[in-house]
Amino acid sequence: QVQLVESGGGLVQPGGSLKLSCAASGSIFGISSMGWYRKTPGKQRELVAIARTIGTTIYADSVKGRFTISRDNAKNTVYLQMNSLRFEDTALYYCYVRTQSDTYWGQGTQVTVSS
Repeated sequence: QVQLVESGGGLVQPGGSLKLSCAASGSIFGISSMGWYRKTPGKQRELVAIARTIGTTIYADSVKGRFTISRDNAKNTVYLQMNSLRFEDTALYYCYVRTQSDTYWGQGTQVTVSS
């Protein structure tokens, strides 16, 4: 059984930084991408960043230049370094792992940006 465990969320002031981690365990083969989405009440889920196994990355326009996604393939772990955080970054952040046949999701970690 595949399990994704996220960590690193919390409360931070505007302009601050957080680093999210998501570790995948279980039988996972053929990972094509790993990444992060976020969800706020009343809004649709929003793509934040994707790191493809082929080496390319994709970012939402709203986080470009502030967030950095990275992976440790040996550990099946994906990270999201978030700098210069803004009020509007407040959300529940979900990681995912996509293979050729399945997509797995974490339980979510809350990020709150508040003064």
